[in-house]
Amino acid sequence: MAVTSETHRLPVRTLVASSAGNAVEWYDWGIYTAFSIYFATQIFPSGNEAAALLSTFATFALAFFFRPLGGYLLGRFADLKGRRTAMLFTIVLMSGGSVMIGLLPTFEQVGWLSPALLVLARIAQGMALGGEVSNASAYLAEIAPATHRGRYSSFFYISTGAAVLIASLLGFFLSRNLDKAAMASYGWRVPFLIGGVLGLVGLWLRRELKETEQFEENRAKAESLRNPLLTTLKEHPKAVGQLIGITLLSTLSFYTFFSALTPFAVKTKGANDIDVFLALSIGTVVFIALQYPMGWTADRYGRKPQMLVWSAAMALLVVPLSTLVKPGLANLVIVFAVGLGLYTAITSIAPAIMSELFPTELRGLGIGAWYNLTVAVFGGTAPLVIQAVGGTVFFWYVAVAAVITFLVVLTLPETRGVRLS
Repeated sequence: MAVTSETHRLPVRTLVASSAGNAVEWYDWGIYTAFSIYFATQIFPSGNEAAALLSTFATFALAFFFRPLGGYLLGRFADLKGRRTAMLFTIVLMSGGSVMIGLLPTFEQVGWLSPALLVLARIAQGMALGGEVSNASAYLAEIAPATHRGRYSSFFYISTGAAVLIASLLGFFLSRNLDKAAMASYGWRVPFLIGGVLGLVGLWLRRELKETEQFEENRAKAESLRNPLLTTLKEHPKAVGQLIGITLLSTLSFYTFFSALTPFAVKTKGANDIDVFLALSIGTVVFIALQYPMGWTADRYGRKPQMLVWSAAMALLVVPLSTLVKPGLANLVIVFAVGLGLYTAITSIAPAIMSELFPTELRGLGIGAWYNLTVAVFGGTAPLVIQAVGGTVFFWYVAVAAVITFLVVLTLPETRGVRLS
């Protein structure tokens, strides 16, 4: 039975434990783009800096195409064996890849073996994150009362924001205290090795999580399914289309503001790297602070209005915001704070929205496969596209995606307070 908002007490320890592991996953994922401007010429040939950076982003994009595979395999694993077990495995895979990157020999030392090892590490991380997003989302949604699913879901991106904040503050601290030669030589390795330590913390926090009742009750249904991916298309085609449509703008928003803008502002627009890291940190604080209030708002007033406001605002504002990406701390703070503030309208309830689209026996695989395929196509290529075509074209591309998402949201039913099937 759902518990009313007046009497329900949030299980903060459980929410922090499940979300802290997710923070480790996103920290490891986020530092790759944040520090790519320093290690690109260490891992790839240093003769052409632009080519090295493009190669680094291509490796970033390649790893995304292993996210659907990880989402499919680990999502199905979670539907059969449990969310908790799958979440423990993903954090080991992700942090192991981070340590591997931190210890990579340079191109000067071992030649093309260096980028080959980078690709292997990123493939492992891509598969891990593909499973993590779907399984952590399902876990948070399944332990939540129907009337509080938005608030529970908000912890997912509170942890994500905290992870990115740590990465950006680390970038600010290191870039302020080390010169560019030191950053390129060894400074960039520090955050990757820290990721391995955080992985151990995440494992410790997740070790006592209990499996969800929703999974236990529907385990037999999951085991009886044959060709579950095909089942999502045959029996839930509308849900698949809606998930893709919502994820289109969500993933472009994430990788625009959390990833692509950092190297674009520094390398293309000539902004000071310290200013960019500081502005991103300020924007991320706004992002974290708004998660729970926006989750509460969705529980109180509905998911659909909130998503319509977000997609409409992005369609109207993303191009004007892009004109402020230039040297100057104040301009950069406005870009990051407004962009990431708007983004909380969807991130605060994303686990709830995705989980409400699929029944329990298909939830891990359904989210894992289709969410990650969309992220691979549009999110994984975002830094590469913005570097290749320039800011003006890219931001119009995001605006068009926002219009598409707005139209998709119009087709969604309102799911506030509805029990999961």
